[in-house]
Amino acid sequence: MKQLLTILLFTIMTSVSYSQTWIDATLYPFENKYLRIEAGNMHYIDEGKGEIILFVHGTPTWSFLYRNFIKELSKEYRCIAIDHLGFGLSEKPDSVSGTPEWHANNLSEVINKLDLQDITLVVHDFGGPIGLGAGIANSDRIKRIILFNSWLWATDQQKEAKKIDKIVNSGLGRFLYLTMNFSPKVLLKKGFANKKYLSKQLHAQYIKPFPTKRSRVPLLNLAKTLVGSSGWYQNQWEQLDQLSNKEWLILWGIKDDFISMKYLKKWQDRLTNAETKEFECGHFVQEEKAIESIKAIADFMSK
Repeated sequence: MKQLLTILLFTIMTSVSYSQTWIDATLYPFENKYLRIEAGNMHYIDEGKGEIILFVHGTPTWSFLYRNFIKELSKEYRCIAIDHLGFGLSEKPDSVSGTPEWHANNLSEVINKLDLQDITLVVHDFGGPIGLGAGIANSDRIKRIILFNSWLWATDQQKEAKKIDKIVNSGLGRFLYLTMNFSPKVLLKKGFANKKYLSKQLHAQYIKPFPTKRSRVPLLNLAKTLVGSSGWYQNQWEQLDQLSNKEWLILWGIKDDFISMKYLKKWQDRLTNAETKEFECGHFVQEEKAIESIKAIADFMSK
């Protein structure tokens, strides 16, 4: 039995190691860590010491999105960045719902298993509802929140969201996501206002986590929840009072074509004490305005 377990462990580690050969270590020079949670093996990085900053990505990104933040901020803080199951270097189960509520439950499990306290929670895109959902469930562990372009309210009456929902739930949507790897290849690029910040070398690090149709299923599943989880988003929005008394920093790309300025206005109306910084860039502030947003976070943390 012991010999069998050894063989299985070796097989798993060999598989993980092989799957990471595409990583550009000059861009992502971190020690890879894995945490076994109920739903699967979750990859994360844990760099530095001090107060905890927990970075939560959206789609189709992974912890790579925050690499420059971690390189700089880990000099003074303990920086933890997870890859949701189905993304980055985490296990990619294709037989689960992959909803934001499922991801939020996974993140809650991570927070509790690592016993994280006084967390500065950083969220973006689908990582907004996922991270804030986990934050609401663990509000006593959250100290501050840093919000990049995201939302947390019902989407089923939003014209743009309904148009996207119609496509992703069609045969065409399935073909685009699973056969063409449309999300990281095309949609990610559209999120950049200035394409010079997305070099081929950089873009490859977002494309290569999804080499097969099967590995792309989590991308499609999450896309389907833009409207499909509308009720859950609204439920979290109605519980946001559990976090609204925390310190908030909003970092917003004002040239984001989808998560636009009207989304920012809704956040500001709800979080009247939040500090806001606007940037002349698209959806991926972390790539287009890395230096400026890192400085904003450092200043916010030091107050």
